Amino acid sequence: MKHILSDSALNREILRLSVPSILANLTVPLVGMVDTALAGHLVDADGGSAVFIGGISVGAMLLNLLYWNFFFLRTGTGGLTAQAFGRENRRECADIFFRGLAFAAAVALLILVLQRPLARLGLLVVSATPRVCELALRYFSVRIWAVPATLGLMVFRGWFVGMQDSMSSMWTDLVVNITNIWASVVLTFGIFGWGGIGFDGIAAGTLVAQYAGLAYAITVCFRKYRHVLGTVRREDAAELLRARNMVPFLKMNGNLLGRSLCFTGIYMGYTIIASAFGDVLLACSSIMMQLLMIFSYFTDGFAYAGEALSGRFIGAQDRVMLRKTVRYVFVWSMSIAVLSIGGYALTGEPLVRLFTSDDAVVETCRRFLPWLLVMPPLGCAAFTWDGIYLGATASRSLFLSMAVALLGFFATWFGWRWLGGGAALTGADGASAAGMVAAGTAADICLHVLLAAYFVHLAARTVCLSLTYRRDILSKVSA
Repeated sequence: MKHILSDSALNREILRLSVPSILANLTVPLVGMVDTALAGHLVDADGGSAVFIGGISVGAMLLNLLYWNFFFLRTGTGGLTAQAFGRENRRECADIFFRGLAFAAAVALLILVLQRPLARLGLLVVSATPRVCELALRYFSVRIWAVPATLGLMVFRGWFVGMQDSMSSMWTDLVVNITNIWASVVLTFGIFGWGGIGFDGIAAGTLVAQYAGLAYAITVCFRKYRHVLGTVRREDAAELLRARNMVPFLKMNGNLLGRSLCFTGIYMGYTIIASAFGDVLLACSSIMMQLLMIFSYFTDGFAYAGEALSGRFIGAQDRVMLRKTVRYVFVWSMSIAVLSIGGYALTGEPLVRLFTSDDAVVETCRRFLPWLLVMPPLGCAAFTWDGIYLGATASRSLFLSMAVALLGFFATWFGWRWLGGGAALTGADGASAAGMVAAGTAADICLHVLLAAYFVHLAARTVCLSLTYRRDILSKVSA
């Protein structure tokens, strides 16, 4: 059914869907900042904190190896649900929800069974110091027990977005993130005379938060969507999960899994490459990535709005509203890019100091802050296109664009190495903290090139998805 909205009404709808996501996302960088800051204020035997920051960075990378590969549970659920919502098919919405949860539960069980070999395998490709690897494994071994909740929450969040319910998604995220911050601080440093458990408390806080969020999401579904989910009766469950009924779900999500693998390859590659730079530059690269993600938490809100509305209008076969949605979502997203550039220019170094009190790390980060001024425009465009393509369930194009981005990232890094950059990398390996903070060191070039490779991957995503918009998005709706 077509519902023509005025320009002002459509903008209000975009804001209704995006603002709650933005508010929730504001707490996401705080979680990363708190985790890194907690690690940055712990003191190792040598009196520094770089090994703790490195341990968090590598440990999170090991977990992201797993979680990002299954992020299609959120993205695939959201797009399919949005289109079913646009068709006003309540039973199909419920079917998508239960299929997603069943798949998430099966994957979580498999990961828990294989957790030890997965962790050891991940560490084989990391060139970090033995102390950093030891801390990373400790972090992983605690957080891995949150995997059932983490994968389940991906399904809940995607389904809420598809149901045009950004408020429930927002409150779920807020419960997770606020609990994470509070629990990590308390478990790390203690409270009321209790001294806490130190480094392990950072991971334990995340574990507690994930299950708190899952409990909240289940409560929301029971109270708010009982009439929708109740359309699937107990006797329908077996039929729902039969292979022939799972094929469309798995076919689309197969492309999204490929996309996730490419995405994981880029971020894993970033951490693995940075781990060869020495503890100080590894800590610096981790902080830079945290800073680069800040603007994405704002623009992701508009990407979610684009996902929900593009899926809804494709389901309703409303070409006029689909085109308007794409145009206005991009206007809002590019506004975030402009504001982000100004924010980074004014607050770059103070933000670094929130992450660590280690002067060597702060001084090193200062030399890379200009990268924060060139990333937002391309990043905002890439993330916004992602949302629109997800709503349209154009999963093949998303996979292909990310594959090109993966090639661009590694071509930039290894191309530089082939042209003679290996000498700079050799100088970075095992360098002392004092050497790393000396201005103009060859080691600095390594991180500059790595950040350039990340920039190239954003450009590749933006260009690829821009070129296929008419073919893969507009073609889904009749003229």
